[in-house]
Amino acid sequence: MKIHNEFDVPLPPVEAWKTLRDIEEIVPCLPGAEITERVDELVYRGHIAVKLGPVALKFRGTVQFTELDDTNHRARIQAQAQDDKGRGGVYALMGFYLKPVEDGSRVSVDTDLTLSGSIAQYGRAAGIIPQLADQIVHEFADNFRTRLDKAHGGTGDQSADESEERQQVKPISAARLVFRVLNGKFTRLIRALFRRS
Repeated sequence: MKIHNEFDVPLPPVEAWKTLRDIEEIVPCLPGAEITERVDELVYRGHIAVKLGPVALKFRGTVQFTELDDTNHRARIQAQAQDDKGRGGVYALMGFYLKPVEDGSRVSVDTDLTLSGSIAQYGRAAGIIPQLADQIVHEFADNFRTRLDKAHGGTGDQSADESEERQQVKPISAARLVFRVLNGKFTRLIRALFRRS
């Protein structure tokens, strides 16, 4: 499954890149994610918690840079993890790059996501994986902007409070997304029935 996301940050690419290329800096910006071990400069171990309705999943695995282009502000990351209870796994290839825009930089993220096991069947059936990815990227972007702002001296007490709150690892919740998707399908079905009558 291929997913594309973009978000803007209020810094030029050269400045934003210094933080974006640092996995230990950016992983805490992902909701539910935590780095637990640094293997070397390019490879890290960690986990991420996801809640799909009543099902709580915790994936443990590795994330590593497979490409780092400091000149053009591009990178590729490979991540693979397995659910603690053996319900499936995740394999993702992520490419991201920065380009200048009027008020700073635009971060583009291309993800090729592969799910396995029972979670893959659930994700496909509910149709929530792209929406969940959008939610993750949206929250990541907000947290990343806050972190950049703090690192470059543009923050106050509010940013400090947000940073502290972000460090408390909370699982990503997809319950609202499932409801939204199912509600949308139900609404389309009702409209189709009324058009036929």
